[in-house]
Amino acid sequence: MKASTLTKADLVEEVCRVTELPRKESEIIVETVFESIIQALKQDDKIEIRGFGSFRTRQRRGRIGRNPKTGAKVDVPPKRIPYFKPSRELKEFVNAQRPAEPAASVEPAPQG
Repeated sequence: MKASTLTKADLVEEVCRVTELPRKESEIIVETVFESIIQALKQDDKIEIRGFGSFRTRQRRGRIGRNPKTGAKVDVPPKRIPYFKPSRELKEFVNAQRPAEPAASVEPAPQG
């Protein structure tokens, strides 16, 4: 079974459905949440959403890398990267046992 992908458009649709707000207002809500997280990370703030997880940035050291095509050495500068740490509750939700799907009942074929 292939996993599906939840997109930003799906989140907007869910906000529309739950709040019964117009699509445009739902888009503004989703965009505002994402922009708030991005701005906080740019300012090196930590975002904590209880029961969900926390966002922060981590510093990556500079290193010497290689160009995969030519094999030439390349300086990779230090940089900050976003990092998400899920909460214990989120981990428990994700790892909770799903209800088993009912097995297809197999009836014996009529003999005749």
